[in-house]
Amino acid sequence: MRVLFTGGGTGGHFFPIIAIARELRIIAEEERILDVSLYYLGPNIFPPDVLTREEILPDTILAGKMRRYFSVKNISDIFKTAAGIIQALWKMFLLMPDVVFSKGGFGAFPAVLAARIYHIPVIIHESDMVPGRVNRWSARFARRIAVAFPKAAAYFPKEKTAVVGNPIRKRILGALASEAKDHFSIFSQKKVLLVLGGSQGAEPINQLIIGGLDDFVKDYEIIHQTGAANYADIMKESSVILKKATQGFYHPYPFLNETQYREAFAACDLVISRASSTIFEIAAAAKPAILIPLPHAAQDHQRANAYEYARTGAAIVIEENNATPFLVRHTLSRIFDSPEELHRMREGAQRFARIDSAEILAREILAIAVKH
Repeated sequence: MRVLFTGGGTGGHFFPIIAIARELRIIAEEERILDVSLYYLGPNIFPPDVLTREEILPDTILAGKMRRYFSVKNISDIFKTAAGIIQALWKMFLLMPDVVFSKGGFGAFPAVLAARIYHIPVIIHESDMVPGRVNRWSARFARRIAVAFPKAAAYFPKEKTAVVGNPIRKRILGALASEAKDHFSIFSQKKVLLVLGGSQGAEPINQLIIGGLDDFVKDYEIIHQTGAANYADIMKESSVILKKATQGFYHPYPFLNETQYREAFAACDLVISRASSTIFEIAAAAKPAILIPLPHAAQDHQRANAYEYARTGAAIVIEENNATPFLVRHTLSRIFDSPEELHRMREGAQRFARIDSAEILAREILAIAVKH
C-alpha cells in the first residue's frame, strides 16, 4: 500500500503530515496491514532529514506561488508551476499511490492535479477558517474533505466533509512543568511566556518583544522562538538591552525542535503567537494565549482563525498595528491578575482541542487506500 502526502508553504502544512504519518504506522501495525509505504511529493521547502526519520520518502518538484498582489515573481512562477505539473505527472506515474493526502497550499497543486488525471483518490484537509484556493479547487473531486474549524465546512460539499480538528503531534504533550523549567534553566517564580512566530519566526512579534524586553523581564521569563534568520540579530539586540542580572530571564532560540517545543509548552503559563495552525497545539496544551494574526495572510485567514478561536474564551486577539509592548504588558497583567479569567481561558482551550484528529484522518486514509 502506498500513501502519498503533499502540501507546502509553511510548517502548518508540514507538522500535520508528520502527525498523520505516525498514526498511520501505529494503526497499520494494529490492523496487520503490511507493506505500508509513505511518500511526500512537493516543493523542496521541508527538511528532508525530518521526513526520512519518519520513514517518509521525499521527492521534490517545482511549484509556483500565485500572489494576490503584483509581483514579477508571478510571471516566473507560472513556468515553475507548469514544470512542476510535468514532474508530478511523471513521478506519480512511476509511483502510482493508492491514495493522496493533501494539506493544501501552493505546493500541493501539481501533485493533486496529477492524482486527478490518474484517477487516484484524494483526501484534503483544511486548517483555516477560510480555505485556500488549492483546497477549494481540490474539493471538486476529492473523495473526502476534512476541516479544522466547523464554520469552514460551509465552503465544501456537505456530503463528503467532516469536522475533525487539526492533526497535532502527540509527542509535544505531556511533559512535566518542573522538569521543563529545568530544561530551560528557569529557576525564578516568575510567570513564563512562550513567544512563537511560526516555524520561520515573525519579525513584528520579534520587535514587539525586543522593544519592551527590559520591562517584560521584570515580571516574566520568556522562551522566544525567533526564527533562524532573525536569531543572530535578536541575540545582539537583547545583549545590549538586558543587564547582566536580567539576561537569564530571556531564553531565545532560533527554532524549537520537537523536544524543546514539548518542554516549552509545559513550562509556560501563556503563549503569544500568530494565528496559524499553532492555535490547535496551544489548545491541546490548554494554555491561555494572546494571538497577533498576520495582517496580510491569504484570504485574511489568520484574522478569521484568531477571532473564531477567541470566541471560545481561550485567547485574546491583538491586531498587529495595535500590538505595542505597553498594550501587551497591560493585557498580560489583566490576565494574570484574574484567576477567574485564567481558568476560563484554560477551559476554553480544552473544549476546543481535538487530539484525535491525526488518528481519525489516518484511519480514513487507510480505509480509502484499501478500497482502491
